[in-house]
Amino acid sequence: MPNIVVDADTIFKELKSHSISEFFRKNSQMLGYSGKVRSLTTVVHEYSSNSLDACEEAGILPEITVQVKEIGEGKYSVLNRDNGPGIPQKIIGRVLATVLSGTKFHRYMQQRGQQGIGGSGCTMFSLITTGKPIHIRSGTGKSAYECDLSIDIKSNKPIVTNMAEIDNSFKGLEIYGEFGDVKYEMSDHGVYEYLRRTALSNPHANIKLIDPEGKEHNFVRSVLEMPVRAKPTRPHPLGVTTNDLLEFAHNSESKKIASFLTDTFTRMSANKVTELRDMVNTLDFDKDPHQLTWDEAEKLVKAFKATKWIAPDLDTLSAIGEEQIKATIKNILNPQFMAVIERKPKVFRGGIPFVVEAGIAYGGMAGKEASEGGQGGVVVRFANKVPLLFDGSVCAISLAVNGVDWKRYGIKEFEKEPVSVLVNVSSVYVPYSGVGKQAISQEPEIIEEIKLAVMDCARSLQRYMSGERNKNIQASKYNTIMRYVSQLSTNLSEITGTKREDIEVTLKDLVGRRYKKLLEAEASANEAAAAEEAGEEEEEEEPPAAEEKEEED
Repeated sequence: MPNIVVDADTIFKELKSHSISEFFRKNSQMLGYSGKVRSLTTVVHEYSSNSLDACEEAGILPEITVQVKEIGEGKYSVLNRDNGPGIPQKIIGRVLATVLSGTKFHRYMQQRGQQGIGGSGCTMFSLITTGKPIHIRSGTGKSAYECDLSIDIKSNKPIVTNMAEIDNSFKGLEIYGEFGDVKYEMSDHGVYEYLRRTALSNPHANIKLIDPEGKEHNFVRSVLEMPVRAKPTRPHPLGVTTNDLLEFAHNSESKKIASFLTDTFTRMSANKVTELRDMVNTLDFDKDPHQLTWDEAEKLVKAFKATKWIAPDLDTLSAIGEEQIKATIKNILNPQFMAVIERKPKVFRGGIPFVVEAGIAYGGMAGKEASEGGQGGVVVRFANKVPLLFDGSVCAISLAVNGVDWKRYGIKEFEKEPVSVLVNVSSVYVPYSGVGKQAISQEPEIIEEIKLAVMDCARSLQRYMSGERNKNIQASKYNTIMRYVSQLSTNLSEITGTKREDIEVTLKDLVGRRYKKLLEAEASANEAAAAEEAGEEEEEEEPPAAEEKEEED
């Protein structure tokens, strides 16, 4: 059969340009919409993350309500309501119905969302699975309105309909959407677990979930203080690549390379510029940065790496905080033991600062239910305080935690111990491995920091485990000896003629002095348990009284 020759004009006849919305419509799995459970969790994740960011930026303690209802086979509605600042009417379409339009991508500061895709992605997912728009109610304190919102996917432009003013007393943002090809279930990847972990990493938030059965799950805030807001920052010289430096230089408004360096990078003082001049003496630091060449930028980057720098300012990052993590772990997991650490800020490629926090909880409600019964070890991952439930196998956090030799720290089999390892990575730009934002890419600097933080907590766990083993050994010895005191007293009485009762009292006193600390610890533990039990009984008596009062009202 003869070969058919096709010319270039014919080949490229079908060349067309497409909008970013069209791309994501055909590749919705890249946004996290793959699998019914994951898709529903992704919707809740995007809405609740935006609510937390908005409330924190406005300095408001978050009150978030999420309601999920089953409205048909494979169809659920999601309502997300917050007490934040709301969204002004004139920009609502750009915020929630224009992909890659947002307030975060261009700002060099730490926030949960980064790309301007999440909220608009939900609007698009509702459209392509049910054909319906989302419904918005928003109040800014100055005005309040409601409308329906959809996307023109071909042009990536918002479609706003049914706009109407509402009672100005409404404050915050309420989003209602209906979604198909989704499923609600109580699993490690479901909506309930996502919000439970959100409460763990955001102890200042009150979060309520109303599930499809109408049951309320309240995650009450553990602290009353707002987290410190991260400040906008500039890149750190360490970790900057040659391409990064050229990009910064060619977009700079500075007239000289020397001033470009001090204006662009944090920790770059005039003295540091002088030091760099001496190291790269072939470069004219007074020339226009737009004229910087690849070879010159390469030499500068090498000089950056050979220079000692002050670490990034912690004010540029908003970590959860050691005390807050302890409070929320105690509130939600109530473990027998916990250890928490916050590392000093570091940088990875591009001079991007980040900080790692880690915590270990053992016993109580720590761990997860194992398939063989009992509790098994679990790694709880966060990025900028947002839970990461999926793609754990490719995440830098999982890789770092799994790289720890747990046997060295008293954990023989991690999968069979009641232990939770919590890791939060905070950064002005988290290097996610995909736009679904469920795994952190395997940057060597980040993996190393996570591993060091986890090992630090593990050393504290090791000391606790050693102490517990020692107490168990001592208790075993004490009980063994006490089993023979009565018989020994009888035998000694027959030999010496002394009363058996007197010998028994003396021997018990002798053994008690030898194991005094053990007995005191047991008594203290019993008192604490009794006090806690009494407190729980008092708490249980209160609700009926409250209900009776409601009936009277």
